[in-house]
Amino acid sequence: MSRVCDICGKGPLRGNNVSHANNRTKRVWLPNLQRVRVLREGRVARLRVCTKCIKAGRIVKAPRVPATP
Repeated sequence: MSRVCDICGKGPLRGNNVSHANNRTKRVWLPNLQRVRVLREGRVARLRVCTKCIKAGRIVKAPRVPATP
């Protein structure tokens, strides 16, 4: 699975760790993705969404349906 937000397309960023001695090593910043049940076109779907999209209200969470015994 790719580490990309299904709403905004945010993905991993690459750069360098820089030590006090100015040594540089490669590193990766990953987006904070959550698997969320979302209402999309009247259907429930599971999407990988970044927390920024969740906070901004760009998705509508699917309601929980309690199990009937």
